[in-house]
Amino acid sequence: MKTLYGIQYLRAFAATAVVVFHAAERTGLHFNIGAAGVDVFFVVSGFIMMVMSARRPVKPLSFLRDRLLRIAPSYWLVTMIMIAGAAVGLFPNLIIEPLHAIGSFLFIPVSSPNGGHLWPVLVQGWTLNYEIFFYLVFAAVLLAPARQQLPLLTGSLLLLVAIDSFAADPNPLVRFYTNPLVLEFAAGACLAQLWLKGMLPPKVIGVTMIVIAIGGFAAIEILRLGFDAWSCGPLAALLLAGVLALEKAGWLPSLPILTYLGDASYSIYLWHTLALAVVVKAGLHLGVPPVVIVAVGTFAGVFVGVVAYEMVEKPIQRFVKRRRLPVNPVVSGQPAP
Repeated sequence: MKTLYGIQYLRAFAATAVVVFHAAERTGLHFNIGAAGVDVFFVVSGFIMMVMSARRPVKPLSFLRDRLLRIAPSYWLVTMIMIAGAAVGLFPNLIIEPLHAIGSFLFIPVSSPNGGHLWPVLVQGWTLNYEIFFYLVFAAVLLAPARQQLPLLTGSLLLLVAIDSFAADPNPLVRFYTNPLVLEFAAGACLAQLWLKGMLPPKVIGVTMIVIAIGGFAAIEILRLGFDAWSCGPLAALLLAGVLALEKAGWLPSLPILTYLGDASYSIYLWHTLALAVVVKAGLHLGVPPVVIVAVGTFAGVFVGVVAYEMVEKPIQRFVKRRRLPVNPVVSGQPAP
């Protein structure tokens, strides 16, 4: 498939934004908008799945197998490292409970003994629980004729959000799966249909969309405005729409470094907190200014993610392909959560 540079660049920036967010959070600084990288990932994921299924139709079970082979091995490995680290005392504040650990491996939200949130052992893995849920919904939609798939997908996710709005007091698990975040996948899928039909706006409007989206994210951060799926989701969709408009017009140059970081974005997302834990602890112990810690931590997080991409993720995917279990092609690279 043709490389979509915009998708790669958005992955790279989204992953880096999440790393900066976590680094700032651990040093007492403020960069909450970095968490919006997750919103961008979800919109991009919806786009990729819809484009992928349109260009190479696949059966639901094959789709789920390929998706699981794509994201589970690396995630399970990091989770096992976290559990082993907690067992030998490397993570003294991390409490491991069997049910919670099992839920983490199965992508099932279970209340964490470390604060009670529906977070897995590897905290950022909560987004993968949403990814797997979206894949299940998408696989079910694949049973329908192609022309009905987008309406069914969008309608199903809208219905879920409506359940949360009208339910008197839904339990935490129901509330997790009915979070408006799931609509971001639908937004990406809708943009995919526009892309496939060549119905994106002209490049001038695309630039305007990007400016508005970035300005919106900046306003949320600077003015400390509301931060949730209702505010960041539309901005993420607007950003992707603008980038796709420029892609269509041939305005996006090939930037090998960003393209590579886009490919490595999943590993960066999974592994960066291990590097941050070391950098932040050392920096605070030595009295290093928080801004410097954030800068060094961001570099270390991205670097460790890149190393993991080369040493872990790529070998795993090569092994999968050698075993004749083909992973569905993506628009150059692999989707990150």
